[in-house]
Amino acid sequence: MTAPLPPTDSFLRDYAETRRFMAGRPASAELSPDGSAVLFLRSGPRSEVQALFETDLRTGQTRQLLDPEELLAGAAQSLTAEERAQLERQRVSARGFTRFELSRDGSRVVLGLSGTLCLVERTTGAARTLRTGPAPLDARLSPDGERLAYVCQHDLRVLDLASGEERRVTTGGSEDVTHGLAEFVAQEEMSRFAGYWWSPDGRFIAFEEVDQRPVDKLALVDPMCPERGAAAFAYPRAGRENAEVRLGVVPVAGGSVVWVGWDAARYPYLCTVAWQRGGPLALLVMNRAQSEEVLLAADPVTGATRALLEERDPDWLNLAQSFPRWLEDGSGFFWWTERNGGPEVELRGPDGAPRRSWVSPEHGFAALVGFDERRRWLWFTGGADPTADDLFVVRDGAPPERVAMGEGPSTLAAAISKDGSRLLVTRTTATEMPRGAVHGVDGAGIGARIAELPSVAVEPPFAPTTAVEKVGAGEGIWASLLRPRHSTAGKKLPVIVDVYGGPCHQHVTRSPRLIAQWMADQGYLVVAFDGRGTPRRGRAWERALKADLGGVNLDDQVAALRALAAAVAELDLARVGITGWSFGGYLSALAVMKRPDVFKAAVSGAPVADWRDYDTFYTERYLGLPQENPTSYDRSSLLEWAPQLDRPLLIMHGTADDNVLFSHALKLSNALFRAGRPHELLPLSGLTHMVPEPLVVERQWERVMRHFRENL
Repeated sequence: MTAPLPPTDSFLRDYAETRRFMAGRPASAELSPDGSAVLFLRSGPRSEVQALFETDLRTGQTRQLLDPEELLAGAAQSLTAEERAQLERQRVSARGFTRFELSRDGSRVVLGLSGTLCLVERTTGAARTLRTGPAPLDARLSPDGERLAYVCQHDLRVLDLASGEERRVTTGGSEDVTHGLAEFVAQEEMSRFAGYWWSPDGRFIAFEEVDQRPVDKLALVDPMCPERGAAAFAYPRAGRENAEVRLGVVPVAGGSVVWVGWDAARYPYLCTVAWQRGGPLALLVMNRAQSEEVLLAADPVTGATRALLEERDPDWLNLAQSFPRWLEDGSGFFWWTERNGGPEVELRGPDGAPRRSWVSPEHGFAALVGFDERRRWLWFTGGADPTADDLFVVRDGAPPERVAMGEGPSTLAAAISKDGSRLLVTRTTATEMPRGAVHGVDGAGIGARIAELPSVAVEPPFAPTTAVEKVGAGEGIWASLLRPRHSTAGKKLPVIVDVYGGPCHQHVTRSPRLIAQWMADQGYLVVAFDGRGTPRRGRAWERALKADLGGVNLDDQVAALRALAAAVAELDLARVGITGWSFGGYLSALAVMKRPDVFKAAVSGAPVADWRDYDTFYTERYLGLPQENPTSYDRSSLLEWAPQLDRPLLIMHGTADDNVLFSHALKLSNALFRAGRPHELLPLSGLTHMVPEPLVVERQWERVMRHFRENL
């Protein structure tokens, strides 16, 4: 007899089918250089397929420029393994058009889909197919908009848009040695997704050669489909070999490659490349310990390099891919540093010599918005409160001025048009989903709102009850608390700690925590804490994680929980569960092993079981090389703590995860089994680190809450 299906939860179904209520909202928005229009991608309210749209800022009218169906002509979209890997690295779950390339003058747009490249003329809306065939990757227009470069079959090619002639500008590319693509750790950990760069005059292209032959080849297997066999891929694990990388320069018209020279033995990581108007071909290289980096200027004719500046840190150096940012008149460049205890933006001369600080550490720089060359205004987001963003403008080196962007704290993403006349701001609050609007900019600053980007999204059925405050003694820890929307004041409730707790990510922000509210509405208090190790609290705060990834950050979760309970009597500290994904999955599992006195049950999603099996660039930044620091790896490993488990633990993991491999979950389950520790393992068949499939998302959260109902 077939068991009845579980009752449908309308919120959970909507949450899954609308891509967390983000489907139908403008994405990847970009202002035209003259500020006359904004282009963006948008799907339907319950669709993953995005089309290209344009809003005319003079008339306020929005039109669709290109629909994927026009290119596919009824055929289904197909993605190569390389395309799927790039989208996974960028955490893009949408389909259809996932990026577009706007020409420098704003007159042309290039898009790609299922091996077809298409050019749209914005003035007429006319679209034409440029090429079909083997799928091109990472198409980018030349500065004059007359040619298009892309990577195809492991080599870099250039297409003349007028004649349709395609030229192969690199040769010898293969699955093991690629030309023009960023390597795994660059995409996954450095936030560098480009593997080639046009020269400002369009005559040369600098490209990255990645030799993956030294890297361990691991097998990615879908146990549900054994007939497909294993897909081998290069994955650089901590303490093992990285890909060998070098930078070449090739004339677009044809000619020999000039290889850029630097001490690659000392500085093996190619972190950033910038070839901007007003500046040289610049590259930032770093040592394997990530404690030293050098910004180099390269001669594209000879390949010779000279040092512009050096940075050192006794623990590690962070990266900011928006820098260096060269001034177009060639008078210098902006540089980002944490040398003085926090993020700082300084202006340097063309020789790298420091001129002055434009944004000092106390302003809490978070992200570069842009630089208005005409007025010499620098725009950025940041502020003293790491849970929110303020918008600031620096007028030609004067002290930063805060620009009001609405009532109450919010998180912001912003961009400025090339001519400095328009500012695009996407604003999110704890109770409101992202909304994008364009504002005018004049000599006095931001003017009136010109247009709001049109959304067709399904809106959430409720506003979260999120309360954000700082708790605890000393510097304090930022915390968020969600109550059931229909709770009784003073009634003790079980607690769920929604955790990340690791580096490079802020979990407590002014954004809608919808799934956390859904959890709370089932009779829980849902809390989150950003303790030591999280960004935007200064250099020392973040680097407290050095040599132990599950030490002070777990201590801070406990301390913040107790501090919040002292102020909120409804928190029942005898019934506390914890859940998270990725690093949060690691910390959740560690919490019930290491602190069973506090945490009574855990759901661990895609956890790193042993840091020796995670990638080089991330892991070694915090723990060093395992050959040199085995103790750091041992005390940070879930496998070492597995025999201590005495609380209910549910492990979830996608079997096709190529970031935190499914083998982590299997190794953890094996260690627990051999130690005689009961636990549950739920494989998410065929799913990656993102888990975008709506039905799986729905079932996943049903299972999470069942675990807490049974054990809290």
